[in-house]
Formats: sequence, C-alpha cells, structure tokens
Amino acid sequence: MAGDAVIRAAASEDLDAFFAYLNDHLRDNGSGATALFMPMARAASRFGPERESAFRSATTTALGQPGWRRLWLAFDAQGGIAGHIDLRARPEGACAHRALLGMGVQRDARKQGLGARLIDVAAIWAAGEAGLDWIDLEVLSVNVPARELYARCGFVRTGEMADMFRIDGEALAYTFMSRKVRKL
Repeated sequence: MAGDAVIRAAASEDLDAFFAYLNDHLRDNGSGATALFMPMARAASRFGPERESAFRSATTTALGQPGWRRLWLAFDAQGGIAGHIDLRARPEGACAHRALLGMGVQRDARKQGLGARLIDVAAIWAAGEAGLDWIDLEVLSVNVPARELYARCGFVRTGEMADMFRIDGEALAYTFMSRKVRKL
C-alpha cells in the first residue's frame, strides 16, 4: 500500500532500478484514462540513454552549481519503487533561490496520498538543507489530477502558455505553478 511506502533520498545504486521504473511509468503517458503527463508523443514516451546519463551526472553535481538535481524515491513493502520526486536547478541565471520539481507515482500507488508525501519531503529539504525559497513546476494543463494535487499541496498557478506543445496532432497548454517554501 502506498501509504506505507518508505521515502528516502536516492543513492547511486538505486538509479538503474529508477530508470526501469521511470520507463514503465512513461508507458502510461496519455494511455487509456491517464492524462498526457509528459510533453512527448505517446509512442516516444521513453527516457533514453542520453537523458539517463545527464540525469546521473546531475545527481552528483554540487547543490548551487548549474545543473544540480536531487532525487527521492518511495519504496513499497516489497522494495519496488512506488514513486519519485526530484528537484533540480533552474536553467536561468540568477535563480539559485528556486528549483524545478518533477515527480511521478506508479499506477497502482496513485490516489493514496503518496504524491503529497513526496512533495512534503522535497519541500522540507528545499527550505531546510538546500536553503531554497521557491519550488516551481510546469505541468501539461490537461493533467487535471496533477494540477489538483499541486494546488492541495500549496502550489499557486502563476500562468499558462496556450498551445505550448503540439503532440500527436493535439495543441496542448502548459501551466506554471510555484510554492513558497521559506520565508524571506
């Protein structure tokens, strides 16, 4: 059950299992009743070797340096990955006080509170150890369940870009949200 999942910072030895989980997770992107949650064509929903390599490198980049990333994993009772969340440096200069969020929950663990727990772990780390002031995220506007989760967790909609993506012949908007995690 997802409510019993143990959440911890990922170690380098977790990354192979994480990428296998992530590619399985991406198979759900826009399939069946699941909203499109990644801005990529359904048939191309995969985390390839080049992206894996860049992700691995970013997890060892020092906090505060361009391109840093931190990853937390939720493990179910059988030791499988039930969900993940990562925070990463914003690509723009002069934004060291902010991070971008990415996350996902395995299909059988959704709607059980795990997403909110993952966000709490990342927000506590961001405000404390990392000394960040804001967490930002970008979400496909059609992904209503994700937008609702983020709003329940204190994220505020800061904008929307209409027709940001054209995926599988569909024009898709992108919603921008932010959460203040530390008082100035």
